[in-house]
Amino acid sequence: QVQLQESGPGLVKPSQTLSLTCAVSDGSITSNNYYWSWIRQSPGKGLEWVGTITFIGTTYYNPSLKSRTSISRDTSKNQFTLQLNSVTPEDTAEYYCASQIRYLVSVSFFFQFESWGQGTQVTVSS
Repeated sequence: QVQLQESGPGLVKPSQTLSLTCAVSDGSITSNNYYWSWIRQSPGKGLEWVGTITFIGTTYYNPSLKSRTSISRDTSKNQFTLQLNSVTPEDTAEYYCASQIRYLVSVSFFFQFESWGQGTQVTVSS
């Protein structure tokens, strides 16, 4: 089972860019059928999917955040990074990175969460 660890600044000023990195150990971000995601939880709200980068580098983003979000990876360091531009206080949240495994059953794909990082609190404030 892979291990995930988030890192990044805990405080970001409005209009700036939030940048978080997820370091992966006990596994490779290029392993077949692995998907790597960012998920956040704002105070008093449920979990919100931010975006995903796949084992081949394809990215998917939450439509509501897509215009401000970029997820990239560094295979040499076995880590992936979230950048969220033009942040506002509404982006204040606990941010988690997580791994999912894709399964093919008959003609359909299914995804199962495997591991989560411990989370990192990001506050957007001047």
